[in-house]
Amino acid sequence: MLDVALTHRFGPKGFALDAAFTSPTPGVTVVFGPSGCGKSTLLVAVAGLLRPQSGRVELDGTLLLDTATRLIVPPEKRRCGVVFQDARLFPHLSVETNLRYGLRRAPRGAEGPGFEEVVALLGIAHLLHRRPAALSGGERQRVALGRALLSRPHILLMDEPLAALDAPRRAEVLPFLARVRERFRLPILYVTHALDEVDQLADHLVLMEAGRVQAAGPLEDLSTRTDLPLLTARRDGGAVLSCTLLDHDPARGLSRLGFAGGDLRVPLREEAIGTALRMRVRARDVSVAITEPKGLSVQNILPATLESIGPAAPHEAMLRLRLGNAILLSRVTADAVARLELHPGQPLWALVKSAAFSPAASAESAP
Repeated sequence: MLDVALTHRFGPKGFALDAAFTSPTPGVTVVFGPSGCGKSTLLVAVAGLLRPQSGRVELDGTLLLDTATRLIVPPEKRRCGVVFQDARLFPHLSVETNLRYGLRRAPRGAEGPGFEEVVALLGIAHLLHRRPAALSGGERQRVALGRALLSRPHILLMDEPLAALDAPRRAEVLPFLARVRERFRLPILYVTHALDEVDQLADHLVLMEAGRVQAAGPLEDLSTRTDLPLLTARRDGGAVLSCTLLDHDPARGLSRLGFAGGDLRVPLREEAIGTALRMRVRARDVSVAITEPKGLSVQNILPATLESIGPAAPHEAMLRLRLGNAILLSRVTADAVARLELHPGQPLWALVKSAAFSPAASAESAP
């Protein structure tokens, strides 16, 4: 378990952090929120690079900070592997030497991944003799991640590691982060303001705004709450579903995914049948009908029950739809609510275009 409670103010009228959350370990806890909300301040305090005025940090039963008892473990003894937005590699050293620096920082006898394993997992064997200046931004971040892993940390702290990369480089690095997540099962505290990174990596989500935690919990639970403007106000907000790839239909260019509320047909996937996938169904891509529609191009027409109607943007409403054991959100106009006479408990049909799951659509992260 990671237990964090921190309070800090920068000057009498400066920014104030007053944040607390608990998240399970191992797994990835993503701290998500707008720029300037205190995400990075929280992370560097956990790392010991900022001494908060008061607070407590406990990881799996080990106290790293407890200002009430004046316990402050220095940063070099906290066993935190830190990856910043800029890779911070030693420019005069080769990739291999940068990586081996991480190994030298590992405590004697500490268990953890070996050099060859990390190099293979991150796909950086061909880079070992280069220097950082000869690497792309994505390659530098993979090397920085490798160096952090080789220090054999108790927790990996990542401060917006993809924020400085363009879209192709971000798409290059994300699969490697997912590999690390699955292979090593370390506790990871990951800071970002990009929703696609949340979708691919988060087990537990912490929403922050203005220095405070607005909500914390499993990603799928928070993604379907209609009382969290940090998510519902976004045009790319919507429900995150755990899915299993059931089959492929190459002739039609479609794959079928199973989830707790039925099946979804999506553009043909490359993964093998049986692969577990996580999919975001954006609220703006879900329409509703009060009778079963016929003769539509829409592939996904699913029976649902309207659980609640909440506010969204001006002149819009957010519908919470139950499909078996799953929840979808639908963003509709206030006029549609009135015209269709929508009310909680009403049986509906949820309509989702297969094209809504195209890679180009899922890569969007703008608010």
